[in-house]
Amino acid sequence: MCKWCDDNDSVLKWASEEVRIRYYDPVSKKNRTYFPDFWIRVRRSDGLIYEEIIEVKPQRQVDGPPIRPKRKTRSWYNEVATYATNQAKWISASQFCEDNGMNFRLLTEQNTKDFGRF
Repeated sequence: MCKWCDDNDSVLKWASEEVRIRYYDPVSKKNRTYFPDFWIRVRRSDGLIYEEIIEVKPQRQVDGPPIRPKRKTRSWYNEVATYATNQAKWISASQFCEDNGMNFRLLTEQNTKDFGRF
């Protein structure tokens, strides 16, 4: 992603883990701070400049753990907790972006081919 930002002429400016977003973590039951993976400022092909916050995750973390696993192992419980925390982060990031005139995007290995279309 860093190399893509550096090599893409449409990207005017970018930063990694520079934006701070407050969110409530339902697992720890505490307010926390989330640092999304990337913030970018982009000039689209029509000349419009916009900003976007991007979180890069494996598709399996975006999809979440199985609802009814064969066995509820410690690993499964950890995946459930991670998924709940990530959902809280992403909801807060979406709201932050909406409030600040930006876009929020989850980028996975399955949707990277659609990413670079400005």
